Amino acid sequence: MNSDLELWQKAIGHLKGVLNPEVFANWIEIISPASIKDNCFFLNVGNDFYQDWIEKNYKGYILDALKVAGAPSNLTVRFAVLPSDADIPKTIPLTPKVEQPIEPPKKPRVRVNVSKGTPLNPAFTFENFVTGPSNSWTHAAALAVSKEPGRAYNPLFIYGQTGIGKTHLMQAIGNQIIQALGLSVRYVSTETFLNEYVEAVRNNTLFPALRARYRNVDVLLIDDIQVLCGKGGSMEEFFHTFNALETVHKQIVITSDLPPKSLKGLEERLISRFEKGMVTEVENPDYETRLAILRYKNSIAKVQLGDEALSFMAGNIKSNVRSLEGALTRAVAYATLNNVAVTTDILLEILKDQLSNERRKDLTCLEIQHAVVDYFDLHIKDMSSDNRAREIAEPRMIAMFLCHKLTPSSLASIGKSFGNRTHATVLHAGKAIQARMQVDNDVFDSIKKITVALGRDLSEIIP
Repeated sequence: MNSDLELWQKAIGHLKGVLNPEVFANWIEIISPASIKDNCFFLNVGNDFYQDWIEKNYKGYILDALKVAGAPSNLTVRFAVLPSDADIPKTIPLTPKVEQPIEPPKKPRVRVNVSKGTPLNPAFTFENFVTGPSNSWTHAAALAVSKEPGRAYNPLFIYGQTGIGKTHLMQAIGNQIIQALGLSVRYVSTETFLNEYVEAVRNNTLFPALRARYRNVDVLLIDDIQVLCGKGGSMEEFFHTFNALETVHKQIVITSDLPPKSLKGLEERLISRFEKGMVTEVENPDYETRLAILRYKNSIAKVQLGDEALSFMAGNIKSNVRSLEGALTRAVAYATLNNVAVTTDILLEILKDQLSNERRKDLTCLEIQHAVVDYFDLHIKDMSSDNRAREIAEPRMIAMFLCHKLTPSSLASIGKSFGNRTHATVLHAGKAIQARMQVDNDVFDSIKKITVALGRDLSEIIP
């Protein structure tokens, strides 16, 4: 047996212990080693499909295995398609001669049900995740991990407030890895991990099974790691689990409501390990992303809501995506049961409890200014400029009026936010707009729509 075949045999021996058995059979055993020339290992496969798929999904694993087998660190691999009449061995031959060639399958036969622990939600996929400025970076990192687990970012630490898509992205990673790579994935909440640890403490014989459960997987997805803070024994167990997985390049994905350094009660050695990979935040979505989420969810609903209703919800339900989806569900249910088109007046009624919760935080002058410039298609700088053209001066006066009515700010404070204007100017603007509302329907209608867009009732402005 020549040295090239010996190296390859050692490499696939390593791969057999790393990859899922079905993946190994479908994608590794069909490779035929050729030769090493100019520090490049040439490997033969049966068709273009195999070449493309293996290069995209398993080249990294093969390179790692060759290095473990003793190959030079700078060794590369190249795949070539054998002629159609060539023989491809099913397993690595003990001699170069191939006795019984087999035909490679036409498409991948990967395992599609290798999730362990809590089942993954099949709806949580990358295709179903709406991206925007608040989550695009985290989405890109998650996608990279799903393509090269254990190699791209390890660990991947995703943090952000409740209900903004952390679990969706985490499970999308798991679903993608199972479907495309066939690796074993364990998804579990930290609370479940704690409960299993406590049970093992009560019954010492359960520790070997606990450790095997979490350490004999290709990918560990663990949700809400902040629950681990202050739990000494379980932190110790997770620390060793983390090390065991990382040592053999298994992927770890963690979610939390805070970044590692802000997790009080978490051991420094865990913090340092969490930060050695990629730490990324999912922020609260902006208006455009909230609207895009609603439009996507609405497109698959049985009853379609109008864009005015979707815009209202996107503008007023800002706390998190979960609340946004809940508002849409309630609106769709109302439309279905009553067979009516849902208007903003209806939404004000059926969502009044949610809107009330959203309004707990006082509006700011800046928020009102943004709502006004959005409505009149102006620039935010127009709110503090000296431009007295009516198309700018009147919206600016409306904004001052609304700040006086809808915020707890003093007249002097409001004036300062409009380019250091005096409290008398703000008072005059308020009186002028109050009078205009009585005689000008356009002004009244504009103020009504801006007020609704801010999530407030007109009754807060007109006693």
